[in-house]
Amino acid sequence: MPQVDRLKKAIQIFQKAGGTLRMSEAVRLGVHRRDLYRLRDEGKLEVLSRGLYRLADLPTPSLPDFFTIAKKIPDGVICLISALAFHEMTTQIPHFVYLALPHKSRKPSIKYPPMRFFWYGEKSLKTGVEEHMIDGCPVKIFDREKTLIDVVRYRNKLGMDIVIEALRMYWQSRATDLTKLYNYAVLFRVEQVLRPIMETIISE
Repeated sequence: MPQVDRLKKAIQIFQKAGGTLRMSEAVRLGVHRRDLYRLRDEGKLEVLSRGLYRLADLPTPSLPDFFTIAKKIPDGVICLISALAFHEMTTQIPHFVYLALPHKSRKPSIKYPPMRFFWYGEKSLKTGVEEHMIDGCPVKIFDREKTLIDVVRYRNKLGMDIVIEALRMYWQSRATDLTKLYNYAVLFRVEQVLRPIMETIISE
């Protein structure tokens, strides 16, 4: 097949896949590696991170780091500070993407974006997971209440100031589900820590 036709076919494959593919996915779908490099050099593909390619004429992703992580580490779930920021329950600006991984899984090899990994047990990893469509890509993020419970669980690493701020912003948002929050607290054995803080915030 002439090179022009191969490149046209490669672009069509990317378009059918939503515009973004890992190299292994593209090769499996029939795109040759040298054609990927040619399209990259011609400016028709951009490299989001090592081994992850995206059509250059697509709109810029609204959350490019989440988009990249969802493509490269599909088993991961956005958690802790990153999830707080997504749900608008913190004034912190994350300098890393915080990602929960299955217990005993290997640490992913990824240079960008900067990452902080946390290994969760099966119950913790599967509880409270939501899928949000970000620029056409499904991204797994813990729901508001599960995120708060995880922040309480990791309070010694994150700091109590972050915990209290997150719980206060959650309450002030009025988009609350205290029944779910307390059920999660019981499930993950942090009710005795959480309840006094919430009672103080509610009474303010």
